[in-house]
Amino acid sequence: MDWRRSANLALCVLSAVSLSAGLAARWVGHPAWAQWLWLGGTLPVAVALFLGMVRRALRRDLGLDIIALLSITGALALGQYLTAVVIALMFATGQALEDYAQSRARKEMTALLGRAPRTANRYEDAAIRQVPIAAVGPGDRLLVRVGEVVPVDGTIVAGTAVLDESALTGESLPVRRQPGDTARSGGTNAGGPFDLLATTAAAESTFAGIVRLVDAAERTKAPAARLADRYALLLVPLSLAAAGVAWLVSGDPLRALAVLVVATPCPLILAVPVALVSGMSRCAARGVLVKGGAAIERFAEARVLFFDKTGTLTGGRARLVSVEANPGWAATDLLRIAASLDQMSQHVLAEAIVAAARDRGVTLAAPSAVEERPGAGIAGIVDGHRVAVGTHAYVCEFAPAADWSDRFLQRMGYEGAAGIFIAIDGAMVGALLLADEIRPDTPRALRLLRKAGIDRIVMLTGDRREVAETIGAVLGVDEVLAEQTPADKLAAIGRSAAAGTTIMVGDGVNDAPALAAADVGVAMGARGTAASSEAAAVVLLVDRLDRLAEALDVARRTRAIALESVALGMGLSLIAMAVAALGYLPPVEGAVLQEGIDIVAIVNALRALRIAPLRGRRGLLDSRQADQLKSEHDALGPILDQVRTAADRLATLPAPAIRAELLALDRSLHERLLPHERQDDTKLYPAVAHMLGGEDPMAAMSRTHREILRLGRMLHRMIEDLPPEGPDASAIRDLQRLLYGFDAILRLHFAQEEEIYHTLRP
Repeated sequence: MDWRRSANLALCVLSAVSLSAGLAARWVGHPAWAQWLWLGGTLPVAVALFLGMVRRALRRDLGLDIIALLSITGALALGQYLTAVVIALMFATGQALEDYAQSRARKEMTALLGRAPRTANRYEDAAIRQVPIAAVGPGDRLLVRVGEVVPVDGTIVAGTAVLDESALTGESLPVRRQPGDTARSGGTNAGGPFDLLATTAAAESTFAGIVRLVDAAERTKAPAARLADRYALLLVPLSLAAAGVAWLVSGDPLRALAVLVVATPCPLILAVPVALVSGMSRCAARGVLVKGGAAIERFAEARVLFFDKTGTLTGGRARLVSVEANPGWAATDLLRIAASLDQMSQHVLAEAIVAAARDRGVTLAAPSAVEERPGAGIAGIVDGHRVAVGTHAYVCEFAPAADWSDRFLQRMGYEGAAGIFIAIDGAMVGALLLADEIRPDTPRALRLLRKAGIDRIVMLTGDRREVAETIGAVLGVDEVLAEQTPADKLAAIGRSAAAGTTIMVGDGVNDAPALAAADVGVAMGARGTAASSEAAAVVLLVDRLDRLAEALDVARRTRAIALESVALGMGLSLIAMAVAALGYLPPVEGAVLQEGIDIVAIVNALRALRIAPLRGRRGLLDSRQADQLKSEHDALGPILDQVRTAADRLATLPAPAIRAELLALDRSLHERLLPHERQDDTKLYPAVAHMLGGEDPMAAMSRTHREILRLGRMLHRMIEDLPPEGPDASAIRDLQRLLYGFDAILRLHFAQEEEIYHTLRP
């Protein structure tokens, strides 16, 4: 609470001013004033300590505060006012520092409520009026405009709805709803306007239910105990026993006070928050926001990790994977025509196609006579040709289905991808496959997370089972839970509680309940919804999953440093307690010694500021180099498609056309791709190896280069040996075998390079 932070800060300032003023009064010869000043700075802290102890006792939570309170009251009872105010200052400083860590790491993230629609467009007497969302009831007819959030659950009654439900379901690709289909609240209208017949009130809608799940999860999560408090059960009775024995044996109460003074848990009160704040600062320097010391403590203890799929393990955006082309059509030409027409559409898949064309340096034409059917497709004139681009059903209205279209539709199902078909002048000539691909940093991030101490990784997703299991197998996660609703995710987190401290990583509204329920919720704040950031204890402020592994390593090492500081402070205090109990350390000298112990413990805690990254690097690519490398790979993408297309078409092309197709491919390989691989091996790889460090980190990648060059040379020789009339059936099989292998190794190699380059980005 803000008032509590203000009160702790005020106590810290008051005790510091009182200590300084008292020392000044003693210096000028007014010891009585000094005692009153020190008393004035001590009593408020003692009262706050007592009230805090009462609150903690009501929660059955005994901490270290009792030693500080006994030390202060004992010092005051024996007239040791300087000792009392020093202890009060140390305690108040620790409280203020811990509060600062919380306020520094936490921001007001209220976008869950910000995303919730406040109004709806309701039809009233043939007119449309904007009404408060609370006024909407079942049976109301609503208009949902482009870009608006669906306000309540309902049935589509007019128009085709293209909904981005990724924040609700985890499904990365937009879904199309026809009249008569249901639409859930919380989805964003990514297509044209449509009419919705409300079936629920706002309070009973899907989106409102997610908000309630977040709230319930936050209320049921138990507060974490401070790391230092765990040692109270040892230090409290030991200190009291030592003080009692010293008093009993010597008969001198000052000896008991001296024991309590050096036993004052200032190393624990200060060193632990300093270590935790230092670790939080180290995480922040790597783009990871940890909301408080309790969060970093729980983070360090985690052994089980839950991941959402869409937008977390995968990119969360559609990306062009491959191009299917009829004989006589080049993949680049089909992409250019489709992207030229899709420039006129606001559909998310159209945007992905246009982006893919521009990434590959394709020059687009200006279409004309464009007509779009929202959620289905778009048609128009491109370069004098009548073109239709869209779903299979839509394109079939302009051209008969191709003989490969059923196989392509089946492939879409296997890969969980979207397909955009292309018809030109009444013939279906090709299709584009788009999918949500695994992020380039995901494999490395999972490896580093296991290295950082994670024992079990589970993927939670609302996506289809076949898609989720394929991605899970590629990434090597321990378990895949697919087709999960927000409530299912919450239940899965609950079931894992017995297995130990859990982390949940997600980026959508549908992940917010699980993020709140997990011991540590991690939100992809750079690209996720602020609802997930609100529910999470850790927020990744940069769009890099590998930073999570670095933050986890920092948390573990921070906790280890905090424990070292505790052990160091307690060890020195125990030695000092023994010396004080024997009468060789009076209270005043004990207070001075205790300050020295405090400094030693705090300096050790500050080592957390110097925690090195999980995997050190000698250098980084600059932004220009990183962008250039990505551009080069994007420009070579059509050649990879050309290899795959050639392999697919060999069995269907006429024999003379096969030779022409292969000669064109061979020319592309030797003019562009193979020189690129040679240049990478001789110029880029040595620089990258130096950045990565180690004896020869790029050895395996160089070996792949040699294999690519070998296969390229083999293909060249096979093409040269082809007769003018084309290859026979046996030669076609050999060529296909080589091309499919070549395609596989090229795509794997490109993916590996992109992963490496991504780790070296600034």
